[in-house]
Amino acid sequence: MQAYRFDSFGSLDELRLRDEPDPTPQRGEVLVRVHAVSLNFRDLAMVRGRYPRPCYPGLIPASDAAGEIVAVGEGVKAFKPGDRVMGAFHPRWFGGDMPSTIAADSYGAESDGWLCELKAVSQEAVVPLPDSLSYEAACTLPCAGLTAWTALTGRTPIRAGHTVLVQGSGGVSTFALQLARAVGATVIATTSSDRKAEQLKAMGASAVVNYAADPQWGKAVRALTGGRGVDRVVEVGGPGTIAQSLRAVALGGEIASIGFLSTENPGIDFFALKMSGASITNITVGDRAGLIELTRAVALTGLQPVIDKVFPFDAAREAFAHLESGSHMGKVVIRGPAAA
Repeated sequence: MQAYRFDSFGSLDELRLRDEPDPTPQRGEVLVRVHAVSLNFRDLAMVRGRYPRPCYPGLIPASDAAGEIVAVGEGVKAFKPGDRVMGAFHPRWFGGDMPSTIAADSYGAESDGWLCELKAVSQEAVVPLPDSLSYEAACTLPCAGLTAWTALTGRTPIRAGHTVLVQGSGGVSTFALQLARAVGATVIATTSSDRKAEQLKAMGASAVVNYAADPQWGKAVRALTGGRGVDRVVEVGGPGTIAQSLRAVALGGEIASIGFLSTENPGIDFFALKMSGASITNITVGDRAGLIELTRAVALTGLQPVIDKVFPFDAAREAFAHLESGSHMGKVVIRGPAAA
């Protein structure tokens, strides 16, 4: 089979395509022919030395994929050849508390990921695709889609009448906008691009704040809510945006802490955190049960993920570079070699 590996970190030039032996499914495993892979910021963060958890070069990158089962191992009852599936981001987090193996199971960081032609995994590590989604659309759900779903359906699920703040126009933010609008919530978005602002409004955002033009965008967001603040912040920026998120969130609201896109680190004002009255929830994507719930919601609502561009398999390096440029809206996808 064909597979990409990062021989070392530091440069996208170290992403190399190789010919490797085809994997064979063992007892309880399924063999998936990969049709589409989506990239996430974490895939770049590893290369650039910004990933906050252990990660090792030499592995197949990418955590998110969709494909077709072409063979099953002994004892597999849940799937058969021909079934369309997607991989779960956490292959052994089925529900409840996170397992102690969460880091060791991390695709692309401590175990081989999905940027390859064939992959053998446990039958419990994949989920059926909704009929409404293509492979390219479905491969965006396991990380970005599920992260947004978890951020909105946590301790206090978002519902009609709530207000949600999304940051930027990447995969998690566009999913959060779509899912929040699907339940009747009001969505405010931030961006630094006039073009993207119009796109976000077309997707249903009631207002968009340009954070480049207004560094105090948290106050601007609060003003848009009549001074109350938003019920939920889908916080993807991290150290560079958390201070403004605290200004934007309502008393008793929630900040769903997800990403670390920003490179700034001004620190958090303890009293701003204390006086906000808000709770901060750390989101680590979500479990398999959540992914199944998300696929049901997608099927019911007809939601179609926002895909910026689909690259052929032999242009994987260009796909990484496009993601790093920050010009994308939604997700960046790579087709598997069989679909090229």
